[in-house]
Amino acid sequence: MPAVAARAIDLQKRYGAGDSEVRALDGVSLDIAAREFTAIMGPSGSGKSTLMHCLAALDTPTSGDVRIGDVTLSGLRDKALTTLRREEVGFVFQAFNLVPTLTARENILLPLSLAGRKPDREWFDTVVDTVGLRDRLTHRPSQMSGGQQQRVACARALVSKPSIVFADEPTGNLDSTSGAEVLGFLRRSVDEFDQTIVMVTHDPVAASYCDRVVFLADGRIVDEIRSPDREQILEHMTALQAAAVRGQV
Repeated sequence: MPAVAARAIDLQKRYGAGDSEVRALDGVSLDIAAREFTAIMGPSGSGKSTLMHCLAALDTPTSGDVRIGDVTLSGLRDKALTTLRREEVGFVFQAFNLVPTLTARENILLPLSLAGRKPDREWFDTVVDTVGLRDRLTHRPSQMSGGQQQRVACARALVSKPSIVFADEPTGNLDSTSGAEVLGFLRRSVDEFDQTIVMVTHDPVAASYCDRVVFLADGRIVDEIRSPDREQILEHMTALQAAAVRGQV
């Protein structure tokens, strides 16, 4: 059995109360295997971003537990949660979230700087060369394309050697060429560096880079496929969308 990098155990996430209650997550249990690239997909409002935010310790479930490695998040105080997010978890967001006044080098090293840790120079060089940013390290975000900015964000997520990286629509603001570059780097980071990545996406092409695709609908896991291709993913998503319209999911 592969090692488990993160685990959701009967997660419930509710908003509101009574007739206006919304169940964003409705009893989700999921193991994220270490050293795999996992995609989370589903129709709009299916709960995929909520699930990722709970797994990444960015949101708190109403009930249920999340574990990252051997650590159960519900037992942690705020300071310990902050330390875990900083040291064990990497993030890549759709909007890049780079600091505009910092250079690419400074943005990449920011999590380590905030933690008071010195970078592993060899690993920094490996990450920078893998994402092809060697000639952009002194540039600020405004001097880089969207694809280059997202590669900076990917390098920032990996430079601290986190246990798991969460990517929220990482190609959503990119053209197809830049998106393919970012996805290729994420795929390489799993294959060559034994990284674990969880990606929320609506894009079948992006999900086809993954080892496994988990499908959500109405806050529940309804399907999954391994070693997917674009056509398989598109077929599953079309069926889920149609079922959602009919109110049968």
